Amino acid sequence: MSSHTYEYLDGNAAAGELSKIFTMDVTAAEGQCANCGAKRRFAEAHLYMQAPGVVARCAVCEHVLLRLVNARQRVFVDLRGLTYLRLDI
Repeated sequence: MSSHTYEYLDGNAAAGELSKIFTMDVTAAEGQCANCGAKRRFAEAHLYMQAPGVVARCAVCEHVLLRLVNARQRVFVDLRGLTYLRLDI
């Protein structure tokens, strides 16, 4: 099923979940898509929250950038879709 069948939010919607893991504002961070090479702020990612967790996709090519799942007292974060995520301090 294509991700286009679901409505998405922008990456800012993940701020609450990501703040449980990162002390910095990840939505303001720049990342590079591992698939198409697009460099964008995480806030521009397309966020899908209909799944058991959060899925962020590239705004350019729809490649999965991040997966985040809360399972009991554990949080699983998969960032394999990003070549890098730059957090400015």
